[in-house]
Amino acid sequence: MIRIAAILWVVFASVAVALDPSEMLEDPTLEAKARELDHALRCVVCQSESVASSNATWAVEARQVIREQVAAGKTRDEVVDFFVERYGEFVLMTPRTSGANWLLWAAGPLMLLMAMGIGVVYLRGRSSAPAPTEAGLSADESRRLREIMDE
Repeated sequence: MIRIAAILWVVFASVAVALDPSEMLEDPTLEAKARELDHALRCVVCQSESVASSNATWAVEARQVIREQVAAGKTRDEVVDFFVERYGEFVLMTPRTSGANWLLWAAGPLMLLMAMGIGVVYLRGRSSAPAPTEAGLSADESRRLREIMDE
């Protein structure tokens, strides 16, 4: 029980330390906008964490850049475009549905429809196939079977 509590403390403490109070903006509205951007962008070092929850050096620098741009009056889209230009769409926690990404978004439902179609065709073909008939033994096979059984 103590081990679980210690692990949970380490996990939650590391997330709480991710944003240094000195990084925060004075204006609560701008800080809220910056935090929303922190959660929308992926840390390119950690790759599975957002900038908000990462303690990597790159994430700390990204949070500083976000706050500088928000304080300069840039919109959310301008800040996101700034990072996408430099790091590609991989930096977005939720990829855009424009361009070639629409295929990625549509791939799951398309594969499900294809699998359902293949299943329907298979089941229909199977139900309309003639039932296998049991052929009797030939005369030679019957004779050989009797010989084996008599031994």
